[in-house]
Amino acid sequence: MTRRLLIRATGAARPGQLAGLGQAMARSGARLLDINQSVTFGMVSLEALVGLDHDSDLEGALSAAGDSLGLDIQAIQVSAEDYQRWSVQASQPRLILTLLAPHLPAGILAEVGALTAEHGLTVELIHRLSGREPLDGGVPRDHQIQGACVECWLRGEEVDLDALREKALALGAMHGVDIAIQEDSIWRRHRRLVCFDMDSTLIQAEVIDELARRHGVYDEVAEVTERAMRGELDFQQSFRERMAKLKGLDESVLAEIAETLPLMDGVERLMKHLKRLGYRTAILSGGFTYFARHLQERLGFDEIHANELVIENGKVTGEVREPILDASRKAELLREIAAREGLTLEQTIAVGDGANDLKMLAAAGLGIAFRAKPLVRRQASHSISTLGIDAVLYLMGYRQVDLEDE
Repeated sequence: MTRRLLIRATGAARPGQLAGLGQAMARSGARLLDINQSVTFGMVSLEALVGLDHDSDLEGALSAAGDSLGLDIQAIQVSAEDYQRWSVQASQPRLILTLLAPHLPAGILAEVGALTAEHGLTVELIHRLSGREPLDGGVPRDHQIQGACVECWLRGEEVDLDALREKALALGAMHGVDIAIQEDSIWRRHRRLVCFDMDSTLIQAEVIDELARRHGVYDEVAEVTERAMRGELDFQQSFRERMAKLKGLDESVLAEIAETLPLMDGVERLMKHLKRLGYRTAILSGGFTYFARHLQERLGFDEIHANELVIENGKVTGEVREPILDASRKAELLREIAAREGLTLEQTIAVGDGANDLKMLAAAGLGIAFRAKPLVRRQASHSISTLGIDAVLYLMGYRQVDLEDE
């Protein structure tokens, strides 16, 4: 009859420990059923599940090995019932919970632990994705993503993911922490297309508002925007009305604004890594191609899709070429680009801040509301509000150490 033992070894990490334990188990005729090892702050923790088909003094062999290797070793009998229960747990779906903030308060761990327990989830693994803080308390190096990020792997039976995300959003708001929850799958590390909104996502401005200010019609444009927010106008109607207010604006103003567009925090770092890692990138914007093209030249986007201003004799006519790029068209473009590139929708990522982005976010395999209004954060599956846009790399599963290139 097979006897199963859980071997647990802990102590200060040093070379040769795995070899010594392996030799002790091999001499006893043990079969390796499962193994896990981690080293944290110089301390090793190894757990191995082994099977023995005959009598053997494995415990004695391990005790002797532990003395020579500087390890505290326990051997725990595992019942058939426990083995079956662990096997069932290992086959349950995995969720990835990511915590992001400038600094993570220790209390958030207790809150997250209570939330996951409430939904019957077991915390399988916790590890840090962000780099370590400098010992002198200074800021991290320029190429590092600012802030802190911890990733938790969760397992459990089917959960109400929408309810879990809603509670996580409220919990995060209380502590100033972004909490993102996504289902783990083969596609999580194989996404290949990233599509971005432009205004208030890639840049810290709404270009149409800047144009209106320069043309002296900001209040009139803002009034149309307010009517649209009240539901009196749809996007296309409001867009045409706002464009009409810009009639006569000199083309030189467009160039001046394009040259001074304030980039969003972390966008240059994000684009640098996306290009280096081979992702296709696109701007899908309800703004204007004039400014999207400027960002393409500056940051290296592979393609841009936005609204085309009509300019005649050096002046804005107040018209826009059809079709107007609205929420539905953004989602359609994401699907079209993915199909053209031979990608599944699960391999796509979309990032935006407004209600006009929600259909695109819903269509993507990973949709992220970035520094969005509460309504958009609630409706999107994932959101980032506390860090720069380069924190998108954390939700993609990258660690800071993966991104080191200097």
